Amino acid sequence: MNACTEKTIPVKVSTARTIEFAIFRHNPFDEASEPHFETYQLEEADSMTLFIALNEIRAKQAPSLQFDFVCRAGICGSCAMLINGRPGLACRTLISQLPTKVTLMPLPGFELIGDLSVNTGKWMRGMSEHLQTWIHSAEVSNFDAMEEKMAPEQAEQIYELERCIECGCCIAGCGTAQMRPEFVGAVGLNQLARFKIDPRDNRTDAQFYEVVGNEDGVFGCMTMLGCEDFCPKELPLAQQIAYMRRAMAVAGVN
Repeated sequence: MNACTEKTIPVKVSTARTIEFAIFRHNPFDEASEPHFETYQLEEADSMTLFIALNEIRAKQAPSLQFDFVCRAGICGSCAMLINGRPGLACRTLISQLPTKVTLMPLPGFELIGDLSVNTGKWMRGMSEHLQTWIHSAEVSNFDAMEEKMAPEQAEQIYELERCIECGCCIAGCGTAQMRPEFVGAVGLNQLARFKIDPRDNRTDAQFYEVVGNEDGVFGCMTMLGCEDFCPKELPLAQQIAYMRRAMAVAGVN
């Protein structure tokens, strides 16, 4: 009588790592507060994002920890920070992709609110007002009328640039922006390129030149392209900077 042979199927057992977080802490509105790092440890869980880890730390270890979030889906850009020295979104960063020691800092180039929270909105509003990132037209807007038709290819071009979520990663990764606080950065040049290709905007190249034809604008870019490297939406920022630079160079000569 033949005995049945049982086959043993190997089961992969994953060992949860213990992640050590060194987090920048400082409250600029408290005179007694000094910038420093505090260390927290957390056991990694399956599919854990940095956003989830920070919530765990705040819930169980550091209730006063400040960081920003809204959508938790990489759409709002609120949770941008320096992750081991690289700008990125906490909600789109998997802990499994990080080493066991993680250093978190706020994005440079923006006003610090506290800990990992910065006021990107204030910077973006100032940039938008300076560049006048809205459609300029002599026509009186009629919101009850049907919108004029646009070629699908042109609409697609505009939509591609509209995907910017103003997270600030391109500014944090830009060498020029760190040296020149008035530099409008890739986010500003991308927005202006969006309106330059929009047929509803009546501004001429000479008028665009008056806004960005200087070292705080398109000629201040050192083409290190950290902006494109760190853009979480993978926008063609280098292409838009080159497009605006060529157009402004011609406008400056004429």
